[in-house]
Amino acid sequence: MAPVTAATAGEQMHALVERLYPLCRSITGDGVRATLDIVGEYVPLQVHEVPTGTQVLDWTVPQEWNIRDAYIADATGRRVVDFAASSLHVLGYSVPVAATVPLAELRGRLHTLPDHPTWVPYRTSYYKPDWGFCLAQETLDAMPDGDYEVRIDSTLADGHLTYAEHVVPGQVADEVLVSCHVCHPSLANDNLAGIAVAVFLARALAEQTPYYTYRFLFAPGTIGAITWLARNAERAGGPSAAPGRPGEGPGPGGRVRHGLVLACAGDRGRLTYKQSRRGDAEIDRVMRYVLTASERPHRINEFTPYGYDERQFCSPGFDLGVGSLSRTPYAGYPEYHTSADNPDFVSPEAMADTLAVCREAFAVLDGNRRYTNLSPYGEPQLGRRGLYDALGGRSDTKEAQLAMLWVLSLSDGEHGLLDIADRSGLPFDTVAVAAGALHGAGLIKG
Repeated sequence: MAPVTAATAGEQMHALVERLYPLCRSITGDGVRATLDIVGEYVPLQVHEVPTGTQVLDWTVPQEWNIRDAYIADATGRRVVDFAASSLHVLGYSVPVAATVPLAELRGRLHTLPDHPTWVPYRTSYYKPDWGFCLAQETLDAMPDGDYEVRIDSTLADGHLTYAEHVVPGQVADEVLVSCHVCHPSLANDNLAGIAVAVFLARALAEQTPYYTYRFLFAPGTIGAITWLARNAERAGGPSAAPGRPGEGPGPGGRVRHGLVLACAGDRGRLTYKQSRRGDAEIDRVMRYVLTASERPHRINEFTPYGYDERQFCSPGFDLGVGSLSRTPYAGYPEYHTSADNPDFVSPEAMADTLAVCREAFAVLDGNRRYTNLSPYGEPQLGRRGLYDALGGRSDTKEAQLAMLWVLSLSDGEHGLLDIADRSGLPFDTVAVAAGALHGAGLIKG
């Protein structure tokens, strides 16, 4: 496996998207397992299988769905709609069907996009038994009246919900949760790009020794996150942990301190960060700072209880500090949930940029310490401790010295380094270097 570098990460991520694209994924089934098998070639995974019928919070793990073949054939036997050509052609979770149906009757089970006649939509029916096909409007328009052979070779039976975790150990047990969903079939931006960015972010973090422990979750949307929360309630500070006061985040014993959901991470739109339910969680402040300081085009959106799995992690009983990073948000581009969301729609450059922002943000999150000034009565003499001398000749000497003064001024146990960077207007890296120098000289502790 080639190492992660700025020059190759985008191309490697795009290659992973292309490799995963043909697989038929859903909220359960062998497509999820095949996807995790491939992800497991890049980072080691702990795979979990949760049986059908398991109670998970207010939900129940559904039956497992698998599909082998599906088609609509005309009177000559020609397949006019063929699952083998695209996994999008079948309504997700379709029950098995073998019948001959007149087109007039079949139309009620056919899904198209009249405004985009060459695109195939993505549709599902997870929790209501149903069947159907998705096809291009131009295909439907070319189908003459008459009888059609309809075949869906699928099974819907007791089985398991599958999800996986990868952990990058840190210096402390407190965790940062990074989540992406693995339930969508052939959709490159939503969410294969998110999977690819998560994989290469995990590999990049493993090349260092981060402060926090980073837990990567690869799970089907909604039911996967709910299942993980049900099985990790104490880790997430939920009902099986000692209760914290509402709004304060993890109760005593909860390890998840911060989190980020990755979705729609590869299109060419500007970056978008959706804040946590709290709006002032540390991850919110870090993402706002990094996106603004980098001068990347971006937008910051307020939390809404609709979207991806941030809404599960931010549900009021858990109230985790989890935001969501994407480029163009869900439903914000015409190609969303259609066959036009293919590998050509995502770019190596956009995924590399999303990865870079994640790495920058986690570097700030990891380095955002709180310190206490051990010499708070008057300004300590920095010169006799060699702190000014050590900076001699540097072009940024004045900025570095000013950063030391700001750190000494605000190191009261209440302000973190990000607070100091925000208030001083100095770069976070400069503030962090100053804090390191002061800590080494025994002037602050933390």
